[in-house]
Amino acid sequence: MSPIKILWVDDEIALLKPHFLFLEGKGYQSTPCNNGQDALLMIDDQSFDVVLLDENMPGLGGLETLNEIKLRSPELPVIMITKNEEEHIMEEAIGAKISDYLIKPVNPNQILLALKKLFQHKNLIAEKTIVNYQQAFQHISLSLNELETHGDWTEFYIKMLYWEMELEGLEDLAMLEIFQDQMKEANRLFSKFVENHYPSWIKDNSGPLMSHRLLKEKVFPLLKPENRKTTLMLVIDNLRYDQWKVIAPIMENYYQKEEEMAYYSILPTATHYARNAIFSGMMPLEMQKKHPDWWVNENEEGGKNLNEAEFLKAHMQRNNINSPLNYSKITRLKAGKELSQSLHNYQNDGLLVVVYNFVDMISHAKTEMEMIKELAPDNKAFRSLTLSWFKNSPLLEIIQQAQKLGFNLVVTTDHGTINVDQAIEVKGTRDLSSNLRYKTGASLSYDQKSVMEVTSPEEIKLPAPNLNSKFIFARGQQYFVYQNHFNHYANYYRNSFQHGGISMEEMIIPFVVMRPR
Repeated sequence: MSPIKILWVDDEIALLKPHFLFLEGKGYQSTPCNNGQDALLMIDDQSFDVVLLDENMPGLGGLETLNEIKLRSPELPVIMITKNEEEHIMEEAIGAKISDYLIKPVNPNQILLALKKLFQHKNLIAEKTIVNYQQAFQHISLSLNELETHGDWTEFYIKMLYWEMELEGLEDLAMLEIFQDQMKEANRLFSKFVENHYPSWIKDNSGPLMSHRLLKEKVFPLLKPENRKTTLMLVIDNLRYDQWKVIAPIMENYYQKEEEMAYYSILPTATHYARNAIFSGMMPLEMQKKHPDWWVNENEEGGKNLNEAEFLKAHMQRNNINSPLNYSKITRLKAGKELSQSLHNYQNDGLLVVVYNFVDMISHAKTEMEMIKELAPDNKAFRSLTLSWFKNSPLLEIIQQAQKLGFNLVVTTDHGTINVDQAIEVKGTRDLSSNLRYKTGASLSYDQKSVMEVTSPEEIKLPAPNLNSKFIFARGQQYFVYQNHFNHYANYYRNSFQHGGISMEEMIIPFVVMRPR
């Protein structure tokens, strides 16, 4: 490995010979220069890894030299060395994107530390991350067999998200591959846990907070008469917990968290079921019975989420919530911008609900568009794409305007999504549901050992489109493909983000209450 090349620029360079000898002994190669103009010529003619630059030099001064260096080589790191601690000089140097600065007199070890921080920081972090994960690996493996409650699983999943994002920062992906195997095993056990407990959760509400109880238990208490502020509830469709983690720091520039928790989506983890359950405060079977004009079955034509506002109004009336209500669904850029510009009109509304569909559209587009497949091939890229969108979206503008208006903020979602890679064959007639993570119908044929099977949908409060209808749910990273043209569609949908089945990514989702800063 070739030594790191340093260009050291100082009008008293002759006095720094002991520093040069010290750095040479540590494996660095230093080139002296006693003025800014010569330094620029040397940068044009030679390749350097870093510049050590004196701030106070006659002729072309340090700051002027710095600006010229950045014009020539924007990525070349510069460490400024100065006698002057005046704030405006430091601000100007930092504004010009210096990598570090040191105050004279400096000793050789200070220089060495600054160089190590600059060139070995990533390596040191990577080594520490690998060691920490190796130490955690066995604990994670052992703890998988000790997770007994939904709370245990939620805590475990949040910890695994931490490790996923830590390991994705490494250049060597070997540890990440080990982690991904652990996640597959964890989702296998999580699916078994859900299968064993889900019916009792639905029967007596003994389990985690779920979609149909979310508003009554967590949002309606925020709408007390004495709370005169509007509460803006953002339901970002298809937002996974890891995606929330990457956009949260931006939101926290405008809002501070009062509460953050995970709740569980109902099954199927699909918009038709989960989001309608949120707004209605009911399970799907109850919606079908009490509001047959609003509920649309799988085998019926028409939009299946067109009556969310009506469900919400009825839900509020049942719970004697008399706050003013406004509901908006944003599916286009123009509509998002229009809402951000008109948000001041909702200052007297107790609850302003905004359903934002962009993340869900990314997920569907990844299946259908080759470009999106290239942009988001894995979880890391999917998070990055979500973050990039959010930074430049009308949704961020809405949040900024809401903060200025003093609105309280609730952020949540209806379900998550998972990157699938294991195709499972299913046979059936044309009336079967089209979702890749769950199927319902009367004429289903499948390997019973490969799925969660619900032969009596009413037991988990799901409507049966036909007399003999049943539901099957994919586990972990599975997805259903019909027998006809199996290989073609298995390849087409592999490595796409899907929802509707059982996984931590789909079921364990964020709910956050925030107050304006």
